[in-house]
Amino acid sequence: MSKMKNSVTLLFVALLVVSCGEYHKVLNKGTIEEQYKLATEMYETENFSKAIQLFEKITPGYRGKPQMERIQYMISTAYYNTKQYSLASYYYERFANNYPKSTKSEEAAFYSAHSYYLDSPVVTLDQSATNEALSAMQKFMDKYPESDRIEEANTCIQELRFKLETKAFKTAQQYYHIEDYTAAITSFDNLIGDYLGTKYREEAMYMKYASASELGLQSIPQKQGIRIKDAITYFEKFKKSYPDSEFMEDSENKMEDLNKQLAVYEKMAASFRKLD
Repeated sequence: MSKMKNSVTLLFVALLVVSCGEYHKVLNKGTIEEQYKLATEMYETENFSKAIQLFEKITPGYRGKPQMERIQYMISTAYYNTKQYSLASYYYERFANNYPKSTKSEEAAFYSAHSYYLDSPVVTLDQSATNEALSAMQKFMDKYPESDRIEEANTCIQELRFKLETKAFKTAQQYYHIEDYTAAITSFDNLIGDYLGTKYREEAMYMKYASASELGLQSIPQKQGIRIKDAITYFEKFKKSYPDSEFMEDSENKMEDLNKQLAVYEKMAASFRKLD
C-alpha cells in the first residue's frame, strides 16, 4: 500500500513538473495563439496567477481585435480573484467603458466598484480609498438603478459610510486626548453635522461638551467667561437630547465645576469694573 501511495505521489510530481515546464515554454516561446489558448485554460481552471502573466503578455497583440473583449474581462476577474483589487477595479472599469453594449458591462461596473470597496483600508488608516469606493458604488447605483445588485450595493455604501463616521469620531477623540480642545469641538461638531443620524451622536455631543468644558476651565481670564458659557450651552443641548444618557452623571459633575469657575470669573470681572 505504501509503495502504491509513493508511486501516485511521484506520478503527480512528475505531471506537475511537466505541466510547469510546458507553461513556461508557452509563456516564453509560444505563439500568441498558444499563449491565448493556455491563458484561457489557466483562467477556466482558476489558476488565476498564471493566467494573468499570459494575459498581460498577449494584451498588446490582441488590442483592437474581437478577442480583446474576452481577454479584458478575464484579466479583470483574475485580478479580482487574486485579491489585487486596485488592478481589478481599473480593468473592470476599462471593460465597462470600452464595451458598454456587452452583456457583462453591468457586472463589470459593479465589480469595479466592489473592488474599490474591498480595497478600502482599516479605519485607523487614511480613508481616501474609502471615499473613492463610496463614489464608485454610488456611480454604479445611479447608472443601473434597476440592477439585481442594488441591495448589495446599498449594503456596501452603508458599511463605507459607517467606516467614514468611525474615522471622523476617532479623529475627534484623538484631538480630545491630546488636549487640542478647539480642534476636538470642531471635529465633533462636523461629525454631527455631516452624518445625520450617526450612532455616535450621543457620545459626540457629550465629548463636544466635555471638550468645551476643559477649554473653558483652562482658558486665560480674557476668554474664560465666554468659553464657559459656550460649554454650558452645549450641556443644555446634550441634556435636552439625551436626559437619561450614561454620560449624564459625569456631565453634571463637570457643570458643577463650570458654575463654580464662572462665579469666580464674574466676581473677578465685577472687581475690575469697579476699578474702572
